Amino acid sequence: MTTAAATATRVLRGIGVGRGCAVAPVARVAPAPEVPADEPAPADPAAAEARLRAVLGEVGDDLRARAAATGNEDLRHMLEAAATMAGDPALAAEAARLVHAGTGPATAVDRAVEGFAAVFTAAGGDLAERATDLRSVRHRAVARLLGVPEPGLAPLDAPAVVVADDLSPADTAALDLTKVAAIVTELGGPTSHTAIVAGQLGLPCVVRVAGAGTLAEGTRVLVDAAAGTVEADPSADAVAVVERRAAAERVVAATTGPGATADGHPVPLLANVGTPADARDAAGAAEGVGLFRTEVLFLDARTEPSVAAQTAAYAEVIEAFAGRKVVIRTLDAGADKPLAFATQPDEENPALGVRGYRLVRSVPGVVERQLEALGAAVRALPEERRGDVWVMAPMIATPAEARAFAAAARAAGIATVGVMVEVPAAALRARDILAEVDFVSLGTNDLAQYTMAADRLRGELADLLDPWQPAVLDLVAATARAGVALGKPVGVCGESASDPLMALVLAGLGITSLSMAAVRVPAARYALRAHTLADCRAMADAALGAADAAAGRDAVRALLDAEAARVLLGA
Repeated sequence: MTTAAATATRVLRGIGVGRGCAVAPVARVAPAPEVPADEPAPADPAAAEARLRAVLGEVGDDLRARAAATGNEDLRHMLEAAATMAGDPALAAEAARLVHAGTGPATAVDRAVEGFAAVFTAAGGDLAERATDLRSVRHRAVARLLGVPEPGLAPLDAPAVVVADDLSPADTAALDLTKVAAIVTELGGPTSHTAIVAGQLGLPCVVRVAGAGTLAEGTRVLVDAAAGTVEADPSADAVAVVERRAAAERVVAATTGPGATADGHPVPLLANVGTPADARDAAGAAEGVGLFRTEVLFLDARTEPSVAAQTAAYAEVIEAFAGRKVVIRTLDAGADKPLAFATQPDEENPALGVRGYRLVRSVPGVVERQLEALGAAVRALPEERRGDVWVMAPMIATPAEARAFAAAARAAGIATVGVMVEVPAAALRARDILAEVDFVSLGTNDLAQYTMAADRLRGELADLLDPWQPAVLDLVAATARAGVALGKPVGVCGESASDPLMALVLAGLGITSLSMAAVRVPAARYALRAHTLADCRAMADAALGAADAAAGRDAVRALLDAEAARVLLGA
C-alpha cells in the first residue's frame, strides 16, 4: 500500500461542530442492549405488563434525577423531555398491548419505541431529533428488563475522545466533561443534542463520521472540528499542528473589547441564549443578547406558562445584560416543536407548517400573552433602560405578517420591534418588510434549509446546507442592502455568524451585528479586528462571486491577513 493510500484510510470525515481540535485516545460508549430474537412470550402477561410499566417509571425517575443534577440548562431540558417520553401513557399502552398479544416484554418495549421513533423521524425537524431521546428510553428500559448493564461510558481516568453511534442527553449527562477531549459520533447532525452541548462547552466535535465504529478503544486520534476530520494514529507533524492551533486559540482568547474592524467600524458581537442561566453565563463574553429562544420555556411545559412566570424569566435575562441590548424572539414552536398544551394536527411536512408566528392562526392568544409578559418586564425597568429590550417574531413571510406583529408588540409597550428573515420570501421582499418594523435578524440555518430545499437535520445534505452556498449569501446580501437603504439594522443570529471567516463576509455585506454561542465570540472578534472594512467588503465580493460554497470559502481564505490566517486556520 502506498503512503498516500495509507493516509487516506486513516482519516475519517464528517461534519465538524466548532473549530477546536484535540488529540487523545478513544473511549467507546458501550452499545445499546440487543433484544433476543427468541424472547419467549410471558407466562403471565399481566405481571409482565406491570413489570414493564414499573421499568418505564424507573427510567423516567432516573432521567429526572440526572436532569436535576446537571448544571447545563439545555441538557437539563433535554433530559426532562426524555423523562416525559418514558412516562408517556401511549408508549406504555402500546408495549402492554404487544405483551398481551404474546410478545416478550423487552421485545414489546423495543417495538413500541421503534414505532413511535419512526413517526418522529418521518416528521423531520426537531421532532426527528427526539427519536434519539426515545431510543435512549428504550435502551435503558430493555437493559433493566433483560438484567444486563445499561449503555454508557466507563469512568474516565484521563482525557479521552468519546466515540459513539450517537449520544443521547442521558449519555452526555453521565460524562465527566472535565475529561472529555472531544466527541465523535457516527450518527446525528450539526443541530443534534450532541452538537448543541459540545458547541456550548467549546468541545471539538465531529458528527456523522462514516466509519467511526471502526475506531478501536484506546486508539490515539486527532479530532479537527474545523476540518470535520478524525485521524487515527496521527503523525508527529499532525500533532504539532494541533499544538500550534492551541497556541493560536490562546491568542484569540486574549483579544478583548467590542466587536469592530481594524479601522473602527463597529460590528457588535452578541450571544444566542435559551434560558436565564445561559444569559448569566454569557454576560461576560458578549455585548448583548442577539437571540433569546423563548421556546425553551414552553416546549416541555404541560400547560402554557403563566404571564407572570414568563415575565419573571424575561426579567432575569434582561437583568443579566443590564444596560445592553437584549433581543427576545417570540415562540418558535409548533409543527416540529409540538406544544403539550396546544397540540397541532399531524402535518405531512412540519418544516412548512404551522410554526413560529404562524401559531396566531391556530393557538389564539399564545403570542399575545407572550408580548403581554414581555411588556410587563419592560415597564418594570427604569425608563432609560426600556429601549434596550427588542422583540422579534420568527417565520415571518410577508409584509402583512410583519405589520400585524409590529402593531401587537407596540401595543404591549415594546418600542423596538423586528422580525426574523429565514424564509426566502422575506429576504426577497426585505425592503417592504423593513418598512413595517425597526430591524430584522437573519436566521441563516433555516434560510439555508428553505433556499436549498434541504432538511437541515439531514447530515447527508450538509453540502447543500453550507452557509457559504452563493444562493444563500445572495439572500443575505439582498436583506443587508435593504437595511442600508432604509437605515435600519440587519443582524445575523444563525450559526453562520460563529464562523470567523463568515463573520468577515457578513460584515462586508453590511450586516450590523452578529449573534452566536458565547464561546464563539472571541474568534469572531479576533477576525474582525485583524481586517479593515474594505478587506471585509472584498471578501464579501469574493464569496458572492464564487461558483460554489467551497470556492467561496477558499477565496476568502486567500484574502486573509497572513497573521490572521496563521491564528485562525493554523496555517
